[in-house]
Amino acid sequence: MGKNDFLTPKAIANRIKAKGLQKLRWYCQMCQKQCRDENGFKCHCMSESHQRQMQIFGENSDRIVDGFSEEFEQTFLDHMRRSHRFSRIAATVVYNEYINDRHHVHMNSTKWATLTDFVKYLGRTGQCKVEDTPKGWFITYVDKDSETLFKDRLKAKRLKADLVDEERQEKAIQAQIERAQAIQTDGSSSQNPEEEDPKPDINNVSVSGGKVAFLLQPTSAEAKAVVKGGVKLGLEDEIEGSSSRIKGEDYKGKGTGMSTLDLLMQEEEKKKEKSNRKDYWLCEGIIVKVMSKSLAEKGYYKEKGVVKRVIDKYVGEIEMLETKHKLRIDQDELETVIPQIGGLVKIVNGAYRGLNAKLLSVDTRKFCAKVQIEKGVYDGRVLQAVDYEDISKLA
Repeated sequence: MGKNDFLTPKAIANRIKAKGLQKLRWYCQMCQKQCRDENGFKCHCMSESHQRQMQIFGENSDRIVDGFSEEFEQTFLDHMRRSHRFSRIAATVVYNEYINDRHHVHMNSTKWATLTDFVKYLGRTGQCKVEDTPKGWFITYVDKDSETLFKDRLKAKRLKADLVDEERQEKAIQAQIERAQAIQTDGSSSQNPEEEDPKPDINNVSVSGGKVAFLLQPTSAEAKAVVKGGVKLGLEDEIEGSSSRIKGEDYKGKGTGMSTLDLLMQEEEKKKEKSNRKDYWLCEGIIVKVMSKSLAEKGYYKEKGVVKRVIDKYVGEIEMLETKHKLRIDQDELETVIPQIGGLVKIVNGAYRGLNAKLLSVDTRKFCAKVQIEKGVYDGRVLQAVDYEDISKLA
């Protein structure tokens, strides 16, 4: 076996030394050759092949540097799109992952002298979102793929259509409420102004065929029998007859003590509950708790975070409150958070989905809460029993 054979100790040692990354100052980008030491790099620079490459570089140096810069930028962004497409990550971490390939384009052959200059360039051109923090530069890839933009436009269009439908439904409910209030006002003001008691009590209400009937209790003066021309006019008999007719009709609120307005509101609330109850509940701006035991080793189990973005309705991009790390977690591994009494919550599911409310009280036995809606058409409405899963603390 010769001293330079493949399995000799010297050959094996040389292959071990050549494996992996070497010092950047001993790398020739034009020849794409890595030298192990200064002497080897000096010998390479004196070689004929290197001299020919340097002659080519001298003829058009700007064009070659721009070509290396474009290649470096493209491969760096390709790595970001593959590995960290939806993540906010330190620029040094991405760069260290990028240079693991021995044959990558080195930065000293580009127009950027440092990684900071390159990161600032990405921010200026809008290819990445750049943040300067005490822990260093952080970058977030800006996805500009046509397919992603098309999906975002479709999603925005659907959300806009849902908002229009919801506003139309809320206006219809408000119109029904106003009509019911007008009917009650007309019923109370339709009495004879010459009577002694101008404010009769409304005790019975009948809803049948879209009409509302009110039974007015007579005053003490009306209840007395009036005798005129030998004929006794029994007002009490007439009232009793009308009362029996009303009781014979179909009254939805019989035995419940509910008014017509309450019945209309209850019916509309059932319709909204049926249409707004979904199998997904994540929305931006709420605080959730991570319940995934697979993340316990990394210290995220039962930790709280803010939902920064919702991906495909069921996956949330969560920014942890303590570490500020961003994770993508399915909603099945998340849990809503209930604030202290008086805190603000967002209703994430059910009839009033998407509205903000104030927490009034909590029933720990039934796992429900009492909230009061703030702003909007239903401003001031109190919801008595809302499940814990349907509300979550606002960030």
